[in-house]
Amino acid sequence: MKILLIEDEVKVSAFIKKGLEEQSYEVEVAFDGAIGKRLALYNKYDVLIMDVNMPQINGFDLARILREEGITTPILMLTAFGTTNDKIAGFDAGADDYLVKPFEFRELLARLKSLYKRSGDHVQTGKKLSILDLELDLDDKSVKRGGKKIDLTAKEFSLLEYFLRNKGRVISRVDIAEKVWDLKFDTGTNVIDVYINFLRKKIDKDFDKKLIHTMVGMGYIMKEE
Repeated sequence: MKILLIEDEVKVSAFIKKGLEEQSYEVEVAFDGAIGKRLALYNKYDVLIMDVNMPQINGFDLARILREEGITTPILMLTAFGTTNDKIAGFDAGADDYLVKPFEFRELLARLKSLYKRSGDHVQTGKKLSILDLELDLDDKSVKRGGKKIDLTAKEFSLLEYFLRNKGRVISRVDIAEKVWDLKFDTGTNVIDVYINFLRKKIDKDFDKKLIHTMVGMGYIMKEE
């Protein structure tokens, strides 16, 4: 696995680099967001690890820039900020996972392996997923309902894709946490419920027939009314 580590704290970056290289990973280090941007745009990596608070370009802005430039490499954000709003900001910017400092190195390894495996599993060919008048195109990452284009963030798109692949089936919050976020479900966070609401506002609010339904005490289901 080839990894780009973007971290301005020298001791932290040295610790992570040493540990990953001991696991036979190849690691390049950038000490600010501008250098990280340049390396990420012109070299190929399997996973990007980036801090949030960095000189030149912060992690949220850098993730957003890379996604806008078409970089699909999985991004793992490292940060001391672990509130629900911080996590939502990171996911909205294009991050795939979020690890709060301080962390155990073995957890970092587990997250990296999961991101690497997931990126390989999601090689897709031309395909569309749909229900009623809602259509998701896996090729150009677009979503339409009733012929109207709907703009989704990367995480909202992944969530909708998971719903469509499991339409007609009740999906628990644990399922969503594990399959969409690759995380062990934390009962103390409402990130999943927040994202369900985001998605509902975009694909259900302006339409008579609702598609995402709450099953009290069980989770959610995508189905025609």
